[in-house]
Amino acid sequence: MGDKRNKPRVLLVDDEPAVWQLLGEKLGRDGFDWNGRSSPEEALACLEKEHFDAVVSDLKMPGMTGLELLAQTQKKYPHLAFVMATGEDDIRVAVDAMKHGADDYLVKPFHLDGAVESVRRALRKKHMETELEKYRHHLEEMVEERTHQLQNAMKRIESAYDETLEALGAALDLRDTETAGHSRRVSLYCLEIARAMGCAKEQIKTIARGAYLHDIGKIGIPDSILLKRGKLTPDEMTIMQTHVQIGYDLLSRIPFLAPASEIVLAHQERYDGTGYPQRLMGEEIPLGARIFAIADTLDAMTSDRPYRQALSFETARAEVIRESGKQFDPNIVSVFLALPEQTWGDIRRHVAGGCVKPYGPEQEQTFVRNMLVN
Repeated sequence: MGDKRNKPRVLLVDDEPAVWQLLGEKLGRDGFDWNGRSSPEEALACLEKEHFDAVVSDLKMPGMTGLELLAQTQKKYPHLAFVMATGEDDIRVAVDAMKHGADDYLVKPFHLDGAVESVRRALRKKHMETELEKYRHHLEEMVEERTHQLQNAMKRIESAYDETLEALGAALDLRDTETAGHSRRVSLYCLEIARAMGCAKEQIKTIARGAYLHDIGKIGIPDSILLKRGKLTPDEMTIMQTHVQIGYDLLSRIPFLAPASEIVLAHQERYDGTGYPQRLMGEEIPLGARIFAIADTLDAMTSDRPYRQALSFETARAEVIRESGKQFDPNIVSVFLALPEQTWGDIRRHVAGGCVKPYGPEQEQTFVRNMLVN
C-alpha cells in the first residue's frame, strides 16, 4: 500500500471485500493510504488501534448499519471525514445520510475516479471545519484575553475613581473639619434607604457618590462665611447657597461623577418647592436628592453642634414625620420609618471607628471603594 508517511489514510468498510479492495487499489494509485474491513464492528476495532483521516462505509450491512457506524465515529473520532456509500440511487437516502453528519455520498457501483474525488471533497470539507474550529477557539482565547485586559483596565479605572473621590473629600475636609464624618454617615444612611426602596445598583452608586460629595462646593465659599460661628447675614446666606452650583459645576465636568452632580445641585431643594436653587417640587427633584434630604436631617439632628448637643433618633424621626409632604417625599418617609432604628446607630458607630455590623466584617480597604465604587 505504499509509503504511509504524509498520505491521507482512508478506512473502507463494506460487507463485500471485493468492493473495498477495488476502491482501495484505486485510492492507493491516487496517493492515499488505505485499509479495509468487512463490518462496522471490525472497523471500530481498527479505529481504536490506528489513525485514519476518512471512512468510506456502505450504508446497508448485516448487524450494524452505516448510519450507526457514522454515529459512533462522530462521538469518538470527530476529526474523521465520512463518506456514505449505497446501491440505492435515491436522493432521499443521500439527504438522510448528510443530515446525520456524512460529509459526502456515493452511489454503487462506483465510478472510481468520482469515488476518489468524493473522498477528496470530504477531506477538504473536514479540513475546513477543523480550521474553522481552531479559528473559533483562537477567537475565544482572544476574547478571554481581551476580557482579562479589560477587567484589569476597569480595576485601574476604579482605583483612579477611588483616588479622585478621596482627593475631593480631603479637599473639603481641609475647609470644614465637620464634613468628613457627616458625609460618610449621610452616604451610608442614603444607601440603606435606597436599598430598601429597591434601587438598581448603578442608581445606588450614584446616590452614594452624590451624598458623599454633596457639600464639595463649599471649597469655593470664603472662610469668613464657611467657618463663621454666628448667624449668617442675608448676603452671606446668598453666598453660602451658591455652594450647590459650585459643586455641580465641579463634578459635572468629571464623567463618572456627572450623574452624581445632579444630586449635588438639588440637595437643598424641598418637596413643597420652597428650596433652592431651582425651587423644584415633588418628583421634579432627583430621587437621590429626595433620599438625601431625609438622611441629612437625620444626621444633622443626631450630631453635636456648637449651640446644642445631639438629639435622639426618636426626636429626629418625629421631625421627619412632621415634615413629610413639606420638606420630604412622603413615600420615602414611609420607607425610612420602616427601617430599624438600630440601623442608624450602627452606621454612626461604624463611621466613628466602632466597625459594628453590618459594616464591620464586610468592609473594604477604604470607605470609598466599599460604598461608592464597587
